[in-house]
Amino acid sequence: MAASAQPSAPPALSAEQAKAVLAEVIKAFGAPENAQRMEEARDNACNDMGKMLQFLLPVATQIQQDVIKAYGFSSDGEGVLKFARLIKSYESQDPEIASMSGKLKAMFLPPMTLPPHGAGTGGVAAS
Repeated sequence: MAASAQPSAPPALSAEQAKAVLAEVIKAFGAPENAQRMEEARDNACNDMGKMLQFLLPVATQIQQDVIKAYGFSSDGEGVLKFARLIKSYESQDPEIASMSGKLKAMFLPPMTLPPHGAGTGGVAAS
């Protein structure tokens, strides 16, 4: 099966174009109405990973869809995944894209390494 037979191939964006779209997506998360939607979803999730996926991810996905559809990505979850794969492919080549991508992920993924209440030494044995 030829690659051109796939009807929904992701748009070909250069690293510079991908960076511009990524900057726009990050800016969209900062828009007051989107920031409020994310805050409400975060409150509903209460730092619970399962609830994060249930409440936060759909809002984050929708915010991204609203931006990337203007650049030829489909306005569904698949479009967001293709955009994410494209960004990932540029991360190793462009430190600025890697940094922006990290910023974007931090907006809707909870920090995995920190204890939920910033307890610091909670339960960690000192060696």
